[in-house]
Amino acid sequence: MSIVVTGATGQLGRLVIDALLATVPAESVAAVVRDKEKAADLAERGVELRIADYGRPETLAGAFGAGDRVLLISGSEVGQRVAQHTAVVAAAKAAGVAQLAYTGILGGPEADFLLAEEHKATERAILDSGLPYTFLRNGWYTENYTANLAPVLAHGTVVANAGEGRIASAARADYAAAAAAVLTGPAEEHLNRAYELNGDVSWSLAEYAAEVARLSGREIGHADVPAATHLEILTGAGVPQPFAEILVDVDRAVAQGALASRGDDLARLIGRPTTPIAETIAAALADA
Repeated sequence: MSIVVTGATGQLGRLVIDALLATVPAESVAAVVRDKEKAADLAERGVELRIADYGRPETLAGAFGAGDRVLLISGSEVGQRVAQHTAVVAAAKAAGVAQLAYTGILGGPEADFLLAEEHKATERAILDSGLPYTFLRNGWYTENYTANLAPVLAHGTVVANAGEGRIASAARADYAAAAAAVLTGPAEEHLNRAYELNGDVSWSLAEYAAEVARLSGREIGHADVPAATHLEILTGAGVPQPFAEILVDVDRAVAQGALASRGDDLARLIGRPTTPIAETIAAALADA
Protein backbone atom coordinates (compact mmCIF):
# COMPACT_ATOMS: atom_id res chain seq x y z
CA MET A 1 0.00 0.00 0.00
CA SER A 2 1.26 3.46 -0.94
CA ILE A 3 0.12 7.01 -0.45
CA VAL A 4 -0.25 8.26 -4.01
CA VAL A 5 -0.35 11.91 -5.09
CA THR A 6 -1.42 12.71 -8.64
CA GLY A 7 -0.28 15.91 -10.31
CA ALA A 8 2.67 15.74 -7.96
CA THR A 9 4.89 18.25 -9.76
CA GLY A 10 2.27 20.98 -9.67
CA GLN A 11 2.25 23.81 -7.15
CA LEU A 12 -0.10 22.03 -4.75
CA GLY A 13 1.24 18.55 -5.44
CA ARG A 14 4.80 19.42 -4.47
CA LEU A 15 3.60 20.91 -1.20
CA VAL A 16 1.57 17.79 -0.45
CA ILE A 17 4.66 15.65 -1.06
CA ASP A 18 6.65 17.90 1.28
CA ALA A 19 3.99 17.57 3.98
CA LEU A 20 3.86 13.79 3.59
CA LEU A 21 7.64 13.38 3.78
CA ALA A 22 7.64 15.30 7.03
CA THR A 23 5.61 12.51 8.64
CA VAL A 24 5.99 9.24 6.69
CA PRO A 25 8.91 7.37 5.07
CA ALA A 26 9.61 8.30 1.46
CA GLU A 27 9.28 4.68 0.36
CA SER A 28 5.60 4.78 1.27
CA VAL A 29 4.90 7.73 -1.06
CA ALA A 30 4.30 7.55 -4.80
CA ALA A 31 3.99 10.47 -7.21
CA VAL A 32 1.93 10.25 -10.39
CA VAL A 33 3.54 12.57 -12.93
CA ARG A 34 3.56 13.12 -16.68
CA ASP A 35 7.23 14.07 -16.96
CA LYS A 36 9.82 11.88 -15.26
CA GLU A 37 12.57 14.46 -15.65
CA LYS A 38 10.46 17.18 -14.06
CA ALA A 39 10.03 14.88 -11.06
CA ALA A 40 13.69 13.87 -10.77
CA ASP A 41 14.06 15.73 -7.48
CA LEU A 42 11.19 13.71 -6.00
CA ALA A 43 12.86 10.48 -7.03
CA GLU A 44 16.09 11.68 -5.41
CA ARG A 45 14.16 12.06 -2.17
CA GLY A 46 13.06 8.42 -2.37
CA VAL A 47 9.57 8.93 -3.76
CA GLU A 48 8.36 6.32 -6.25
CA LEU A 49 7.47 7.79 -9.64
CA ARG A 50 4.49 6.48 -11.58
CA ILE A 51 4.25 7.95 -15.07
CA ALA A 52 0.72 8.69 -16.24
CA ASP A 53 -1.34 11.43 -17.85
CA TYR A 54 -4.91 12.40 -16.96
CA GLY A 55 -5.57 13.02 -20.64
CA ARG A 56 -4.35 9.58 -21.74
CA PRO A 57 -6.50 7.00 -19.91
CA GLU A 58 -4.42 4.09 -21.18
CA THR A 59 -1.45 5.34 -19.13
CA LEU A 60 -3.38 5.24 -15.85
CA ALA A 61 -3.56 1.45 -15.56
CA GLY A 62 -0.36 1.26 -13.53
CA ALA A 63 -0.83 4.43 -11.55
CA PHE A 64 -2.56 2.83 -8.57
CA GLY A 65 -2.44 -0.39 -6.60
CA ALA A 66 -4.85 -2.28 -4.37
CA GLY A 67 -5.11 -0.63 -0.98
CA ASP A 68 -3.46 2.64 -2.04
CA ARG A 69 -4.61 5.89 -0.45
CA VAL A 70 -4.84 8.30 -3.37
CA LEU A 71 -5.06 12.07 -3.70
CA LEU A 72 -6.56 13.20 -6.99
CA ILE A 73 -5.47 16.80 -7.45
CA SER A 74 -7.79 18.47 -9.90
CA GLY A 75 -6.30 19.12 -13.32
CA SER A 76 -5.48 22.56 -14.65
CA GLU A 77 -7.09 22.25 -18.09
CA VAL A 78 -10.46 23.88 -17.53
CA GLY A 79 -13.02 22.38 -19.90
CA GLN A 80 -11.30 19.01 -20.07
CA ARG A 81 -11.27 18.09 -16.41
CA VAL A 82 -14.45 16.01 -16.20
CA ALA A 83 -13.18 13.49 -18.76
CA GLN A 84 -9.71 13.52 -17.23
CA HIS A 85 -10.89 13.09 -13.67
CA THR A 86 -13.38 10.39 -14.65
CA ALA A 87 -10.53 8.42 -16.22
CA VAL A 88 -8.57 8.65 -12.96
CA VAL A 89 -11.61 7.53 -10.97
CA ALA A 90 -12.08 4.54 -13.27
CA ALA A 91 -8.43 3.55 -12.90
CA ALA A 92 -8.61 3.90 -9.12
CA LYS A 93 -11.71 1.72 -8.99
CA ALA A 94 -10.14 -0.93 -11.22
CA ALA A 95 -7.09 -1.01 -8.94
CA GLY A 96 -9.14 -1.30 -5.75
CA VAL A 97 -7.75 1.70 -3.91
CA ALA A 98 -8.68 2.08 -0.26
CA GLN A 99 -9.26 5.85 -0.34
CA LEU A 100 -9.71 8.42 -3.07
CA ALA A 101 -9.35 11.98 -1.83
CA TYR A 102 -10.22 14.77 -4.25
CA THR A 103 -9.40 18.49 -4.20
CA GLY A 104 -12.71 20.06 -5.14
CA ILE A 105 -14.12 23.49 -4.37
CA LEU A 106 -15.65 25.19 -1.36
CA GLY A 107 -19.37 24.54 -1.17
CA GLY A 108 -19.33 21.34 -3.21
CA PRO A 109 -22.74 20.77 -4.81
CA GLU A 110 -23.96 24.13 -3.50
CA ALA A 111 -21.26 26.11 -5.32
CA ASP A 112 -22.98 28.22 -7.95
CA PHE A 113 -20.31 29.53 -10.27
CA LEU A 114 -18.72 28.40 -13.53
CA LEU A 115 -15.44 27.19 -12.07
CA ALA A 116 -17.30 24.83 -9.74
CA GLU A 117 -19.11 22.83 -12.42
CA GLU A 118 -16.27 20.42 -13.23
CA HIS A 119 -15.61 19.88 -9.53
CA LYS A 120 -19.24 19.03 -8.89
CA ALA A 121 -19.26 16.59 -11.81
CA THR A 122 -16.11 14.93 -10.46
CA GLU A 123 -17.62 14.49 -7.01
CA ARG A 124 -20.66 12.86 -8.61
CA ALA A 125 -18.40 10.49 -10.57
CA ILE A 126 -16.57 9.51 -7.40
CA LEU A 127 -19.82 8.89 -5.54
CA ASP A 128 -21.13 6.82 -8.46
CA SER A 129 -17.94 4.73 -8.44
CA GLY A 130 -18.63 3.47 -4.92
CA LEU A 131 -15.02 4.12 -3.89
CA PRO A 132 -14.28 5.18 -0.31
CA TYR A 133 -13.76 8.91 -0.68
CA THR A 134 -12.70 12.09 1.05
CA PHE A 135 -13.77 15.38 -0.49
CA LEU A 136 -11.35 18.22 0.21
CA ARG A 137 -13.42 21.21 -0.85
CA ASN A 138 -10.70 23.80 -1.05
CA GLY A 139 -11.53 27.46 -0.74
CA TRP A 140 -9.49 30.16 -2.45
CA TYR A 141 -5.73 30.12 -2.20
CA THR A 142 -4.32 33.47 -1.08
CA GLU A 143 -1.71 32.94 -3.80
CA ASN A 144 -4.49 33.29 -6.40
CA TYR A 145 -4.22 36.99 -5.60
CA THR A 146 -0.57 37.42 -4.60
CA ALA A 147 0.57 35.76 -7.83
CA ASN A 148 -0.95 38.78 -9.56
CA LEU A 149 0.89 41.39 -7.50
CA ALA A 150 3.03 42.73 -10.36
CA PRO A 151 0.20 44.54 -12.20
CA VAL A 152 -1.32 45.63 -8.89
CA LEU A 153 1.96 47.27 -7.90
CA ALA A 154 2.48 48.69 -11.38
CA HIS A 155 -0.97 50.30 -11.60
CA GLY A 156 -1.59 50.87 -7.92
CA THR A 157 -5.03 49.29 -8.03
CA VAL A 158 -6.80 46.04 -7.24
CA VAL A 159 -9.55 45.79 -9.86
CA ALA A 160 -12.52 43.48 -9.32
CA ASN A 161 -16.28 43.17 -9.54
CA ALA A 162 -16.71 41.41 -6.19
CA GLY A 163 -18.25 44.32 -4.31
CA GLU A 164 -17.87 43.95 -0.56
CA GLY A 165 -17.86 40.14 -0.74
CA ARG A 166 -15.52 38.41 1.67
CA ILE A 167 -12.97 35.69 0.91
CA ALA A 168 -11.81 33.21 3.55
CA SER A 169 -8.58 32.30 1.80
CA ALA A 170 -5.66 30.28 3.11
CA ALA A 171 -2.14 29.62 1.90
CA ARG A 172 -1.66 26.80 -0.57
CA ALA A 173 0.58 25.07 1.98
CA ASP A 174 -2.34 24.98 4.43
CA TYR A 175 -4.46 23.03 1.96
CA ALA A 176 -1.51 20.73 1.25
CA ALA A 177 -1.13 20.03 4.96
CA ALA A 178 -4.82 19.15 5.18
CA ALA A 179 -4.50 16.71 2.28
CA ALA A 180 -1.52 15.05 3.94
CA ALA A 181 -3.47 14.78 7.18
CA VAL A 182 -6.36 12.88 5.60
CA LEU A 183 -3.99 10.59 3.72
CA THR A 184 -1.92 9.66 6.76
CA GLY A 185 -4.47 9.78 9.57
CA PRO A 186 -6.69 6.87 10.60
CA ALA A 187 -8.76 6.09 7.52
CA GLU A 188 -11.94 5.55 9.49
CA GLU A 189 -11.85 9.20 10.56
CA HIS A 190 -11.81 10.53 7.01
CA LEU A 191 -13.56 8.06 4.72
CA ASN A 192 -16.81 9.10 3.07
CA ARG A 193 -16.55 12.61 4.46
CA ALA A 194 -16.51 16.05 2.91
CA TYR A 195 -14.43 18.83 4.42
CA GLU A 196 -15.19 22.49 3.69
CA LEU A 197 -11.75 24.07 3.78
CA ASN A 198 -11.13 27.78 4.18
CA GLY A 199 -8.97 30.21 6.09
CA ASP A 200 -9.75 31.38 9.60
CA VAL A 201 -10.24 35.02 8.58
CA SER A 202 -12.38 36.43 5.79
CA TRP A 203 -11.37 39.63 4.02
CA SER A 204 -12.67 41.90 1.29
CA LEU A 205 -10.67 43.01 -1.73
CA ALA A 206 -10.65 46.55 -0.34
CA GLU A 207 -9.00 45.17 2.78
CA TYR A 208 -6.60 43.16 0.63
CA ALA A 209 -5.59 46.31 -1.25
CA ALA A 210 -5.04 48.13 2.03
CA GLU A 211 -2.83 45.31 3.32
CA VAL A 212 -0.75 45.30 0.13
CA ALA A 213 -0.35 49.05 0.53
CA ARG A 214 0.71 48.72 4.16
CA LEU A 215 3.27 46.01 3.48
CA SER A 216 4.66 47.48 0.26
CA GLY A 217 4.71 51.11 1.34
CA ARG A 218 2.96 52.10 -1.87
CA GLU A 219 -0.39 53.68 -2.62
CA ILE A 220 -2.70 50.82 -3.60
CA GLY A 221 -6.39 51.43 -4.20
CA HIS A 222 -9.37 49.20 -4.83
CA ALA A 223 -11.58 49.75 -7.87
CA ASP A 224 -14.87 47.88 -7.86
CA VAL A 225 -16.17 47.94 -11.42
CA PRO A 226 -19.14 46.46 -13.28
CA ALA A 227 -18.64 42.89 -14.52
CA ALA A 228 -18.62 43.98 -18.16
CA THR A 229 -15.93 46.55 -17.48
CA HIS A 230 -13.82 44.03 -15.59
CA LEU A 231 -14.13 41.61 -18.51
CA GLU A 232 -12.92 44.30 -20.91
CA ILE A 233 -9.96 45.09 -18.66
CA LEU A 234 -8.93 41.43 -18.40
CA THR A 235 -9.22 40.68 -22.11
CA GLY A 236 -7.46 43.95 -22.91
CA ALA A 237 -4.58 42.77 -20.74
CA GLY A 238 -4.33 39.58 -22.78
CA VAL A 239 -6.36 37.17 -20.66
CA PRO A 240 -8.16 34.73 -23.01
CA GLN A 241 -11.89 35.47 -23.19
CA PRO A 242 -13.10 32.13 -21.74
CA PHE A 243 -10.79 32.40 -18.72
CA ALA A 244 -11.58 36.08 -18.25
CA GLU A 245 -15.28 35.17 -18.11
CA ILE A 246 -14.51 32.62 -15.39
CA LEU A 247 -12.60 35.19 -13.33
CA VAL A 248 -15.43 37.70 -13.61
CA ASP A 249 -17.91 35.00 -12.62
CA VAL A 250 -15.79 34.12 -9.58
CA ASP A 251 -15.99 37.75 -8.47
CA ARG A 252 -19.77 37.58 -8.87
CA ALA A 253 -19.75 34.51 -6.63
CA VAL A 254 -17.53 36.29 -4.09
CA ALA A 255 -20.02 39.15 -3.97
CA GLN A 256 -22.71 36.59 -3.11
CA GLY A 257 -20.64 35.02 -0.31
CA ALA A 258 -19.61 31.81 -2.09
CA LEU A 259 -16.00 31.96 -0.89
CA ALA A 260 -16.62 33.23 2.62
CA SER A 261 -16.07 31.04 5.67
CA ARG A 262 -17.84 27.73 6.05
CA GLY A 263 -16.30 26.75 9.36
CA ASP A 264 -12.99 25.64 10.80
CA ASP A 265 -12.38 22.26 9.10
CA LEU A 266 -9.03 23.41 7.69
CA ALA A 267 -7.57 24.61 10.98
CA ARG A 268 -8.79 21.45 12.74
CA LEU A 269 -7.23 19.16 10.14
CA ILE A 270 -3.84 20.87 10.20
CA GLY A 271 -3.85 21.38 13.96
CA ARG A 272 -2.96 25.07 13.87
CA PRO A 273 -4.37 28.41 12.71
CA THR A 274 -4.34 28.98 8.97
CA THR A 275 -1.67 31.26 7.51
CA PRO A 276 -2.58 34.96 7.85
CA ILE A 277 -3.00 36.79 4.58
CA ALA A 278 -0.34 39.33 5.60
CA GLU A 279 2.25 36.55 5.77
CA THR A 280 1.51 35.39 2.22
CA ILE A 281 1.48 38.93 0.87
CA ALA A 282 4.83 39.66 2.55
CA ALA A 283 6.38 36.54 1.04
CA ALA A 284 5.12 37.49 -2.42
CA LEU A 285 6.45 41.02 -2.08
CA ALA A 286 9.84 39.67 -1.07
CA ASP A 287 9.91 37.64 -4.29
CA ALA A 288 8.60 40.46 -6.48
